[in-house]
Amino acid sequence: MNTLLEVRSGPAYYACKANVLETLEAKLSKANIRKVLVIHGRKSWKVAEPFFPSFENIETIFFTYDGECSDPEIERVKKSALEQGVDALIGIGGGKLLDLAKSAGNSLQKEIILIPTLASTCAAWTPLSVIYDDNGSYVRYDIHEKSAWMLFIEPGILLDSPIGFLRAGIGDTLAKWYEGNALVEKLATKSVCIELAHMAARQCQEVLLTYGEEALADLEKGKWTDSLKRVIETNIITSGLVGGFGDQYLRIAGAHSIHNGMTSITQTHHLLHGEKVAYGILVQLMLEGKFSEIKQLIPFYQVLKMPMTLFDIGLTVEHRAELQEIAAHSVKEGEGIHLLFPDINREKVTAAMENLEVLTTHASTSMD
Repeated sequence: MNTLLEVRSGPAYYACKANVLETLEAKLSKANIRKVLVIHGRKSWKVAEPFFPSFENIETIFFTYDGECSDPEIERVKKSALEQGVDALIGIGGGKLLDLAKSAGNSLQKEIILIPTLASTCAAWTPLSVIYDDNGSYVRYDIHEKSAWMLFIEPGILLDSPIGFLRAGIGDTLAKWYEGNALVEKLATKSVCIELAHMAARQCQEVLLTYGEEALADLEKGKWTDSLKRVIETNIITSGLVGGFGDQYLRIAGAHSIHNGMTSITQTHHLLHGEKVAYGILVQLMLEGKFSEIKQLIPFYQVLKMPMTLFDIGLTVEHRAELQEIAAHSVKEGEGIHLLFPDINREKVTAAMENLEVLTTHASTSMD
């Protein structure tokens, strides 16, 4: 691990309120921005369009992305932005689209404005992009020099988001504690910034375990409540602060490596990013020998319908080749799991998944 701690706290401006996008043109004009490239997906634009203002003095170019934050797609966005001569990029969508906007914008040294349509990751806050290939398999993650310039959360947009994405966001954000705390436990001393990141990670866990179930119920009813706002802001902001202040010391560890391994097989492609990470938390805890923490999480996972068994992720104990493939990809050189377990190998991860199956299957049977 590189010992240098680099702190990137987050966007320069953040606002969350009804009709917040009505303020966008004034802020762009004040910064002398006259032309923007609006990057969006087909589904995300359908949801966001009713809330997006008609600019009077700013030219708008719309760009529909192909569904992946991949190197070819980043180049396609950059080419469009250069050909059109835009001053800034606006990203409207889920985590992959926001990561795409950040990658292109940072490469072009253009200002980036983000409008999330899902509360499933901290992508709207963090100066980081996860890069996949065109088939959706994980390739790497890039850390950018700059965070987004502005972040706008429009409650009306997120109230129209699928409940599964909020659930996935809860799974992804829970990992901030279980991965971050495991890494901090290995540090002899903690700097002020690492302590701040550690506190943010703990708050992620506390808020989600307290309000997660209620927030999902409120979203299903289409009600913007304090519980729902707390969980959404925790998924986006508090989660982003963990990596922003903690950098590599609290960013990712075992759970995300298991996620990365899971992207290598087609059986798990029905799961969202955060759902894979949620399963990865349990595998990491199994590798750490923290069985009591797994048992504490199981009731929460059951209520929220988080994946915790092989059946939940599309496999069975007979799929040993697939389990070994997940394990092999999760322990590749450069994976965060090595920060926790320097001597980790495919066999140990496979055994952890098999042992987890015994524990979680027994717990599920006991609850029936």
